Amino acid sequence: QVQLVESGGGLVQAGGSLRLSCAASGLTFSSYALGWFRQAPGKERDVVAVIGASGGTSYYTDDVKGRFTISRDNPKNTVYLQMNSLKPGDTAVYYCAADPIWNTVLGGRARKWGQGTQVTVSS
Repeated sequence: QVQLVESGGGLVQAGGSLRLSCAASGLTFSSYALGWFRQAPGKERDVVAVIGASGGTSYYTDDVKGRFTISRDNPKNTVYLQMNSLKPGDTAVYYCAADPIWNTVLGGRARKWGQGTQVTVSS
């Protein structure tokens, strides 16, 4: 059974940092593009970052460019989101997603999703 499990969320002051992790099982991890998405209360789920299967290609939404970094450790079947210079607007539930097709992940249509981890940034 395919499972994605996020961890690393929490409460942090504005300007602080967090690193989210998403551990995958039940899939050929190195063949999947991975993405991070977030959803704030009352808002739609939006893409944050996407990384290609090899880790050589990445995408970031404009709101997080220069502050967030997506990376992956294929031997550990884990994708990370390093979040620096956090702002209150980053407060959301963060989800990881996996799909073999880059554009499917980017478009929010990945076949597999995690349960989410809460990130709260205080002012």
